Amino acid sequence: MIPQVSDSELELMQIVWDCGGRALYAQIMAALTAAGRSWQKNTVITLLSRLVDKGMLKTSKIGRRNEYAALVSRADYQAAQTQALVGKLYAGSAKGLVAALIEGQAISAQEFEELRSFWEKGEAK
Repeated sequence: MIPQVSDSELELMQIVWDCGGRALYAQIMAALTAAGRSWQKNTVITLLSRLVDKGMLKTSKIGRRNEYAALVSRADYQAAQTQALVGKLYAGSAKGLVAALIEGQAISAQEFEELRSFWEKGEAK
């Protein structure tokens, strides 16, 4: 089971995933700075440690530097979170989620048609 993570932890995971699934601490800090985040070193280390404890990351030493590697892929995390959302808010009905997206105009007609095409290709397999 893929654990739930906080928004801050997810932001760090996004950085690691964007770096190809592996990132040095310095790369993480540089990405946070580029995103306008001024998090303290201790905050980042605490969040990274939590992600290691949750089984989302593993850490290893490269010389004197820490490298963090994702143990869960972005796609697997997204799939698990989507399933949890559908289960929690729509009683397991993906149709309810799609209907809510359409009714709330969170999905355009073009996106809907792209999804329909994607679905039809999947059924043909």
